[in-house]
Amino acid sequence: MKAVAYRTTGPIDREGALQDITLDKPKATGRDLLVRINAVSVNPVDAKLRVRKAPEAGGWGVLGFDAAGVVEAVGSEVKDFKAGDSVFYAGSITRPGTNSEFHLVDERIVGRKPASLSNAQAAALPLTSITAWEMLFDRLDVQRPTAQGGQTILVIGGAGGVGSITIQLLRALTDLTVITTASRPETQAWVRECGAHHVIDHRQPLARQVSALDLDAPGFVFSTTQTDRHYADIVELIAPQGRFGLIDDPAALDALPLKRKAVSLHWELMFTRSMFGTPDLAKQGQILNEVAVLVDAGRIRSTATEVAGKIDAATLCKVHAQIERGTTRGKIVLEGF
Repeated sequence: MKAVAYRTTGPIDREGALQDITLDKPKATGRDLLVRINAVSVNPVDAKLRVRKAPEAGGWGVLGFDAAGVVEAVGSEVKDFKAGDSVFYAGSITRPGTNSEFHLVDERIVGRKPASLSNAQAAALPLTSITAWEMLFDRLDVQRPTAQGGQTILVIGGAGGVGSITIQLLRALTDLTVITTASRPETQAWVRECGAHHVIDHRQPLARQVSALDLDAPGFVFSTTQTDRHYADIVELIAPQGRFGLIDDPAALDALPLKRKAVSLHWELMFTRSMFGTPDLAKQGQILNEVAVLVDAGRIRSTATEVAGKIDAATLCKVHAQIERGTTRGKIVLEGF
């Protein structure tokens, strides 16, 4: 089968950073589905792993987590899917990725593809939807108001993949007032299309801009990017007894400044359940099925903003470079081999 992979870690602008290769087609056993991949999207984690995680000696690293495709075969213990089912999912960080013609995935983290979306549109959603859902409803518990500012949330980095779907889920499933950040006219317009009530510029100090909105201090803050740059502002602007969550990787994070306001700190990593095989692993498949229902009901939409081309090394190199520049709006997808 065709695949795109890397052999050594390093920057994307070097020769052979990603390569078109051929691998053996895997076989489904146990609770695995063998999926024929129709479309994928690219996430910041793809670029991070390409730089940081070397494949086993002499082996290839296949990246990619988001995918939409059709079940080709099922393992002997599979309960909920059959060959021919259209699916979408985000995969596991401990297994080979979706940048290949065929891919093995545990059925418990797979959802049924929204019927109203194309493969490319559906491939934009899984990783970011699970990340946003788990942060909002499992970590920050936004449906349980904080003592102060419990009806307001600040989402830092609203135009990215996670931010774009976070705003939509908040508008579809809660009554919270959504403040988000975006710095360029096109990204500010995008987050408003996604449903943000207020937009501020993350190139400027955040606390002052939030205060100028004449709202209660936000009881919830969700930082999707550049947390270390905004951390002092977050501590200043969040309401006492608020809840603060993040998903990026600051070089260091001193929790002590949160003590004065008794602010709780929440990390989200959507790979945790699959990495540790937690008893609630199937929750991710359930989340994706709920997302599909919301999409097909017209309550949320795909965050795909560009189909970059076919799934090959040249196209993926271009998209990795764009992801690393931090200028994306929504999600970039690739379709077909």
